[in-house]
Amino acid sequence: MTCYLSPHCVLKWLETPSVYDLFADELYELDREAFSFLQACAAPGGGDGSAVDKAFLDYCIGEGIIGAVPCRRERPPVRPSPAPSLRYLELQITDRCNLQCGHCYIGRSGDRELPLDALTRVLDEFETVQGLRLLITGGEPLLHRRFDDINRLLPRYAFRKVLFTNGLLLDRARMRGLAVEEVQFSVDGMEQGHDALRGQGAYRKVMRAVEETLAEGFSVSVATMVHRGNLHEFDAMEARFTALGIKDWTVDAPCAAGSLKEHSLLQVSPREAGRYLNYGFGAGLHGGGEGFACGLHLLSVLADGRIAKCAFYADAPLGTLAEGLQECWSRLVPVKLADLECAALSCAVIEQCRGGCRYRAAVTGSEDSYAGTGERPDALSMRRDLYRCHAYDII
Repeated sequence: MTCYLSPHCVLKWLETPSVYDLFADELYELDREAFSFLQACAAPGGGDGSAVDKAFLDYCIGEGIIGAVPCRRERPPVRPSPAPSLRYLELQITDRCNLQCGHCYIGRSGDRELPLDALTRVLDEFETVQGLRLLITGGEPLLHRRFDDINRLLPRYAFRKVLFTNGLLLDRARMRGLAVEEVQFSVDGMEQGHDALRGQGAYRKVMRAVEETLAEGFSVSVATMVHRGNLHEFDAMEARFTALGIKDWTVDAPCAAGSLKEHSLLQVSPREAGRYLNYGFGAGLHGGGEGFACGLHLLSVLADGRIAKCAFYADAPLGTLAEGLQECWSRLVPVKLADLECAALSCAVIEQCRGGCRYRAAVTGSEDSYAGTGERPDALSMRRDLYRCHAYDII
């Protein structure tokens, strides 16, 4: 039986050889024998299914990793990634926005955007370093003056593309041409809570866009910011998002940055916000790795060309796009959990919390600004890092 690697799957050489399913957003680690077989399957002539263990072959077929039809697209080269691997790239293509949200970490919108030639270079380099997931953010990314040209670039790259949007500009005509696998919408409450941040009528517009995007066959995720106006709406949001079939729901607590500094009435203390992190579902998160804090595999490119650990660290950039992703990535020193103050306290859940968002820890001057929330680690389902830095979830 001749077997071919499915068109939506791509080989990646991360810390271990792997195969990544772009559609399912699943990463499978492989031993050398399995990797060699799938390399043969990715070649034009395909791989010999009789040469591998039948249970492994059946598993690959069942997971949709291999099939009987050859892939017609050219596959990217497979080469060892940097260590640690750069898997997730937040690409802030513009800081232009059609809203002035009271919680936005950017603050007032500007008029900066990444030029097309720079975007092409960074996408090429991200593929070279074996990147997995591109997070296309803003501002509102649909306001980039050359968004349609950017969109036409995307199909050539073998990583998952996720568009982050407030949903107000995403109509059916634009959806049908989108070259992404997933769309993430910012939905910050039910109608009352969402509109309190984003303006009257915004909730109905974004939810119409959510429903239409699902109908067009895209994976859809939602990000919600805890704020003073939506604390009573989380049960209703959970019911609504579950009924719609949302892939992931990320809930994040506010950080005193950007516009939120000027809107004290929206702010919720860490002690109060912590309990709402029990909400949310799915696995589309970008946390750390064993023994390391948040952001082990994440890098951010800002609309002015600076490259930072994440968008909260805009004032402490690692370098610029002119220097390249790999050079800037090499300057980032991963934070080891063993080096944190809380590790010295023999914390039983440090591998789940991962020390939290280091930006928030620096801002509060505390390793445990959520201490006293009364939440047990198992109540957080071992998936919700209390301080996790989701700058890319706030649009």
